[in-house]
Order: sequence, then structure tokens, then C-alpha cells
Amino acid sequence: MRGMEGYLGPFSQGESRRQSITLTASELYCPKCRKASPVREKLLLVLPDGELHEYICAVCGTSVGERKTRESKDVRILLP
Repeated sequence: MRGMEGYLGPFSQGESRRQSITLTASELYCPKCRKASPVREKLLLVLPDGELHEYICAVCGTSVGERKTRESKDVRILLP
């Protein structure tokens, strides 16, 4: 694009903001169905630094992927 060199979007050049963008899949390729199919997201593990999610094909139930979310907060685990 012409005239867009150095464009920072809606932020001024002196302002730098860190944005968190979360994406979730609605469809993924399923090797069993041999096409892109709707998926369900299932929580597998809660980890000290985030969560591990699995994507399951809504048509046949095959696992088609996973996603790890990272927490920016300081998480403390309390043991009895």
C-alpha cells in the first residue's frame, strides 16, 4: 500500500500498547472426514502458565488439533 510506511494503526508513534488477541477455530481439517468440519473445544489440562485445549471434530469425534493459552498473571499453586 502506498503511503502506509510506518503506519501504527490507531496508536500514535510514541504510544506502544501490548494487545492480547485470542483466536479460536470454528472449523479445522479432519483427516477422517477428509474435509474441513466444525470443531468443539475441550479443556485438557490446567497448567501453572496457562491451559491446554483440544479441538475435536464435531462430526466424527476425531482429535484434530490443540491450543495452549498462556496466562499473563502470576499464578500460585497452594498445596495443603
